Amino acid sequence: MVEQYEIRRFTPAAKEDPAYPESVAWMRAVAFGFHDARRSDERVDRGLEMQRADGRVMTGAYQTGPVADHSLGADIPVATFGTMNKTLNIGFGRLLDTRLVTAVTVRTSHRRRGLLRRMMAEDLGMARQEGLAMAALTASEASIYGRFGYGVATSEQSIKVDTSARFLVNHTPVGSVEVADPKVLLELAPVIFDRLHRLTPGSIGRHEFYRQFVSGSISRDDGEDPKVKVALHYGPDGDVDGYVSYKFGGWSSTPYTMEIVDLVAATRAAYLELWQYLGAIDLVERVTWDEAPVDDPLKWALSDPRCVDASEPRDMLWLRILDVQKALTARHYPADGRLVLKVADPLGLTGGTFALEVDGGAADVTETEDDAVDLELDVAALSSFYLGGVHPVTLADSGRIREHTPGAAFLAARMFAVERAPHCLTHF
Repeated sequence: MVEQYEIRRFTPAAKEDPAYPESVAWMRAVAFGFHDARRSDERVDRGLEMQRADGRVMTGAYQTGPVADHSLGADIPVATFGTMNKTLNIGFGRLLDTRLVTAVTVRTSHRRRGLLRRMMAEDLGMARQEGLAMAALTASEASIYGRFGYGVATSEQSIKVDTSARFLVNHTPVGSVEVADPKVLLELAPVIFDRLHRLTPGSIGRHEFYRQFVSGSISRDDGEDPKVKVALHYGPDGDVDGYVSYKFGGWSSTPYTMEIVDLVAATRAAYLELWQYLGAIDLVERVTWDEAPVDDPLKWALSDPRCVDASEPRDMLWLRILDVQKALTARHYPADGRLVLKVADPLGLTGGTFALEVDGGAADVTETEDDAVDLELDVAALSSFYLGGVHPVTLADSGRIREHTPGAAFLAARMFAVERAPHCLTHF
């Protein structure tokens, strides 16, 4: 069935470009796949402009055979696949160039024809040829991507914080918080986020959409978002080192709620002091945030930690190692040791047996024919614990890792630990 389709790759075109209709059709197909309302022509153009700024590549699967009468034409892709390259913080301040996969859709009437597998396998192969060692995505459906070698690497949770009289943060401010015009984030947000990005394992470099979105310059649907408000945190030296973008949930429901759009703090003090600000907003008794870290320091700083009502953690960032040797060599390791890893790869990109030897935090990784394998696993499991956010012993207990040497999974946990809990604030 795949022979009835042609795969095309192209970059987002500007309005004056002859390829502009093809880009618009691709954008419309993505919106259809994610059940979005039809956006205005202006919003589509803004989207294309942002995608050009990110250096995105659009991939589409197009029908080459007859198209049914009255159905969507052959110029509309039946499957879409988008990519861009950003950096991933892999711990201890190290950034790794990473292929981000996004906008994955397959029209219901054209599923189970190998289109996603073909687009995924071809693009990951090209990414490896380009010298990239890692790919990443965020999944709308958790059952799809394991078969392509992706593993869950970070999680997030939604929180509802009671900011009534119970709310008290045990922290003496060292800086100050001031309200600002939301548009200042067009300039400030990327700078402040970059500071956080370099401190946080699991963080992905942000794309153009974010500074537009957190400043209220665009909404997820159409036009600007006039509800967005912004507060900035100033450190002891007067520099802006954090911000919160937020909006009021409305007077029709109680308790009156403020919704966090984005909270970025490059210092511990900025994080707590932005929460002190949020907790002091008049007439509001609850603050919600859908992208909170699982290991959130807020509840530990509160006199009453039960002010925080958290959802169950959910998967956020999925990673897929493309080159085992390159990915393992790129990391810093807090514990020395030696592990022989037998890695299976369903796409045949980077399978094999690898000896990982760490001395003084630096790794030497070689392919080997050593029969004394310590851990046997697939590339998805290796990708999951690569950032230290998933415990290898848990994966061994689940059967995802076969431990041939007793204690090898625990040694892997010590070697792959990072300096703080991984967290990714960037959806894509």
